[in-house]
Amino acid sequence: MSREKVVLAYSGGLDTSVILKWLQEEMGYDVICFVADVGQGEELDGLEEKAMSTGATRVYIEDLKEEFVRDYVFPAFRADVAYEGLYLLGTALARPLIAKKLIDIAREEGARAVAHGATGKGNDQVRFELTFFSLEPDIKVISPWKMDEWKLRSRERMIDYAKAHGIKIPVTKKKPYSMDRNILHISYEGGILEDPWQAPDEDMFILTTSPEKAPERPTDIVVTFTDGNPIAINNKELSPAELLAELNTLGARNGIGRVDIVENRYVGMKSRGVYETPGGTILKVAHRAVEQVTMDREVMHLRDELMPRYASLVYNGYWFAPERLALQALIDESQKGVDGDVRIRLYKGNCIVTGRRSPVSLYNQEIATFSEDEVYNQKDATGFIRLNALRLRLRAVRKNG
Repeated sequence: MSREKVVLAYSGGLDTSVILKWLQEEMGYDVICFVADVGQGEELDGLEEKAMSTGATRVYIEDLKEEFVRDYVFPAFRADVAYEGLYLLGTALARPLIAKKLIDIAREEGARAVAHGATGKGNDQVRFELTFFSLEPDIKVISPWKMDEWKLRSRERMIDYAKAHGIKIPVTKKKPYSMDRNILHISYEGGILEDPWQAPDEDMFILTTSPEKAPERPTDIVVTFTDGNPIAINNKELSPAELLAELNTLGARNGIGRVDIVENRYVGMKSRGVYETPGGTILKVAHRAVEQVTMDREVMHLRDELMPRYASLVYNGYWFAPERLALQALIDESQKGVDGDVRIRLYKGNCIVTGRRSPVSLYNQEIATFSEDEVYNQKDATGFIRLNALRLRLRAVRKNG
């Protein structure tokens, strides 16, 4: 009699390696592993062999970098997104894509269950499971950390379980924090970072040079946009993932993209996170600059009012919710004609806009000039001001009796 199948979001770390074996031994499943390549780099080396040696019946490894940047990162950056003003949503944007692919594989394999290793305290459990249920309402979700059957509630117990079952554990110095990496960012949480007064050690950072050690000479680049999406750097057209990777290289070299914040998790607690987002930081600054000369004032202001709501939806896991899709439609409409070039100077942690131009610019030098002009009649401003001051004057009259 064949056993029931489950598709596991697998990273090869201690948690998911133990969960892989636990699902087989304790829960009686045949486990299919899915590994999403969203830009983790060398972290993917040897994962297929490790999963198979731990008992997986099949391993899927899919290169999703282009899809991730094109269909998740760029749409969010068209919204000028930042959660609570600072976080560029590197982890939050990847989770719905990973969860979507898990459901695709479950359908292909005839599996009625999916599993993940996120804990019951964090945001990822919500992001994964909201996506699962949005796409497959009757799917069974196995989340060991929230189950009574899961007895391995410490790192030491998991290590003992791994050793008892022949699971290879990398012999490395224990990192005093947890990490998540993709092509958009690296995040660091937990451990020594749980004290918000504790500064992160410089040797923690993987991507970026410290601003103090960045080159003494600035780097100037030009980013080209079409309909709000970046398409080229220095006149060289690149695919979405290639472009973000190149911005990562340029930004990292110049100490750009580090941020240290205490954010509000959806489950109710505050959490301190440190992030490296070099390419995304450049992209956000450049995108805003090209919008300044191409977007209608009221459309931009409306989009800006909606951005915090949009960012919260993405952060909290509602990527496939109807309200996020509706907001995206409005945002994408606002980005039509956001075309042009932005010149950025990268210098010791700073992204400095030094120029912007567009073939469809709304900026009119003849009107904006402080020199004498014949286009704008300054007398018109008198009536404009008096009409807008009417309610203020009436209020003052009433106040003064």
